[in-house]
Amino acid sequence: MFTGIIEGVGRIARRESLGGDVRFHVQVGTLPFDAVQLGESIAVNGVCLTVIAFDQDSFQADASTETLGLTTLGQLAEGAHVNLERAMRPTDRFGGHIVSGHVDGVGSVVSIDQDARALRWRFAAPAALLRYIAKKGSICVDGVSLTVNAVDDAGFEVALIPHTVAHTAFAHTGVGAAVNLEIDLIARYAERLLGAGDNA
Repeated sequence: MFTGIIEGVGRIARRESLGGDVRFHVQVGTLPFDAVQLGESIAVNGVCLTVIAFDQDSFQADASTETLGLTTLGQLAEGAHVNLERAMRPTDRFGGHIVSGHVDGVGSVVSIDQDARALRWRFAAPAALLRYIAKKGSICVDGVSLTVNAVDDAGFEVALIPHTVAHTAFAHTGVGAAVNLEIDLIARYAERLLGAGDNA
């Protein structure tokens, strides 16, 4: 489980093809990496991956064909900047919202406009996900917990303060870039429960 508060920005150091799957070698960059353990979870651009090997400044993780096909990981080139967050501990502050690291779909950056000192970002999103996105609700974009400022039939908007841009991979993201989207977990379960009630 994650919170969507990015702890560091790293890079894809190497992509290793293994029979259709890919093993990523990730340089941790600014991610605090003390006491890392084999088998722990690290979100890479919002995708929960398992550490299978590591050294003092990098780790390796495998991505299945399912993960590569349903997220932006399949498109990441060597050298790409990525948002990194280690799984939360019970004693951590809950600064963002509940993030599972299970991407629901891929969107794209439509526009980036100056809005005073902040930047107003507009994202296109699959129609199947837009029903779960609400104004002033939470959404996870490339692993970053964000507040929705506006939503319509084509996409949604958020405002990024300078600190967020400077301390995430958004500093290296431009118009047209594909992004991982994870909807609010509560919205997903609320629909499931309401649907079950209707069918009872």
